[in-house]
Amino acid sequence: MTQYVGAIDQGTTGTRFMVFDHEGQVVANAYEQHEQIYPNPGWVEHDPIEIWENTQQVVLDGLADAGLEADQLDAIGITNQRETTIVWDKDSGKPVHNALVWQDRRTTDRVEELQEADKVEEIRQKTGLEADAYFSATKTEWILDNAEPLKMQSSRGGDLRDRAREGELVMGTIDSWLIYNLTGNHITDVTNASRTMLYNIREMEWDDELLDEFDVPREMVPEVRPSSDEDYYGHTDADGFLGEEVPVAGALGDQQAALFGQTCFDEGDAKNTYGTGSFYLMNTGTEAVESDHGLLTTIGFQMSGEPVQYALEGSIFITGAAIEWLEDVDLINNAAQTAELARSVDSTDGVYMVPAFTGLGAPHWDGRARGTIVGMTRGTSKEHIVRATLESIAYQTRDIAEAMEADSGVETTTLRVDGGAVKNNFLCQLQSDIIQTDIARPEVDETTALGSAYAAGLAVGYWDTVDELRDNWQVDREFTPEKDQAEVDKLYSRWDDAVERSKNWAIDEEDE
Repeated sequence: MTQYVGAIDQGTTGTRFMVFDHEGQVVANAYEQHEQIYPNPGWVEHDPIEIWENTQQVVLDGLADAGLEADQLDAIGITNQRETTIVWDKDSGKPVHNALVWQDRRTTDRVEELQEADKVEEIRQKTGLEADAYFSATKTEWILDNAEPLKMQSSRGGDLRDRAREGELVMGTIDSWLIYNLTGNHITDVTNASRTMLYNIREMEWDDELLDEFDVPREMVPEVRPSSDEDYYGHTDADGFLGEEVPVAGALGDQQAALFGQTCFDEGDAKNTYGTGSFYLMNTGTEAVESDHGLLTTIGFQMSGEPVQYALEGSIFITGAAIEWLEDVDLINNAAQTAELARSVDSTDGVYMVPAFTGLGAPHWDGRARGTIVGMTRGTSKEHIVRATLESIAYQTRDIAEAMEADSGVETTTLRVDGGAVKNNFLCQLQSDIIQTDIARPEVDETTALGSAYAAGLAVGYWDTVDELRDNWQVDREFTPEKDQAEVDKLYSRWDDAVERSKNWAIDEEDE
């Protein structure tokens, strides 16, 4: 009976289960969307129970559709939307509140307090992160201070901070939530820990001073383990939904999983993932390179018994979500239309779209920025706006590419890309032109799921070395720059002007 490795890919808009063979090819694939909850402007939540129920369903659907049995899985890996935070009852497993999603901006005021208290540099030195509502620390703090558990079908009421100090409540990112439900263990991996703004990436431990700053008891935080763990995080329950004990042996935050799936194992290797947002990561080896240009220093991955591999990251909050917005406002019927509409005009006719719907991430870090379209005239058409939206994705990536080169001293000659948007050939060519760099699109574009499968498979011996994984990586198509550098630079200079117009827009509380 042929054996495989499974991967749970829990993303911002839905949950996917994929099964891979030794060649890294997909043999099973199932997907389920979940509800996006917007209680107030700038607030974004998910229902953790819905996510867990969907996870079980897609695993069962994926196996059934491919005619596979659970005992054909040598291991399961997990990858997840990072920073999204859940607090739950340790014994009952019931959340005390909806998950606060990484896009959620409700703690922007708290971040400004940290800035005024001169805490930003301390946070950056310890965690590699900018002080921002994006990360888990202020989200956990908000839940403990503001959640109303009796309004939810969840754990018992009572003061949440008291219960947290008594060890009754635990917190975690989505990987921890899934590992807990799959195995009963409260565990996270190094990459997800590094995104909480509570974890010291140089000392490789939870930071007591940061835990105190946000009043998060140490009892709440999960045990931190390697991304590929030969000791496993645990096993699925033989009496549970799978009916088999399958090792859960690998976990990475989604962008680190894509780095792993793109086989960026060596210093200087870089990838950009185009999903809801875009995330450009470069492997910096065993050195945690500090950024002077608004990038994040983060953990790339860690394999059992080996040193941590660090990365520089440029986090762009909105790229694919800007395409979804075009659909929301009826400018397009589906994402596939964007290439045709963009090609139907020679340019944007001076229109720039800055999709700062939830603020601006790297390298600007402005939580009060908001979406802006500038340069419109009476002759502006939907085709111009659609093209400007695609160009905004490429321009934001250039912002990161320039910062990355300045911080690392490494010029990227080929950028590996993945994610749903890279199916758009127009966007890939546009991206190559704007950053004046070759773009390589792999045959398997679901590299996030593949990366977590690779991590789990290495842990259980399904694959023996990373060289096997390198051999699996194959190019589907390469894109090379077709536009002149001077022409591109002129267009890009006006992008900077447009970005400045979007900054510090949400200045009133009702705009948050």
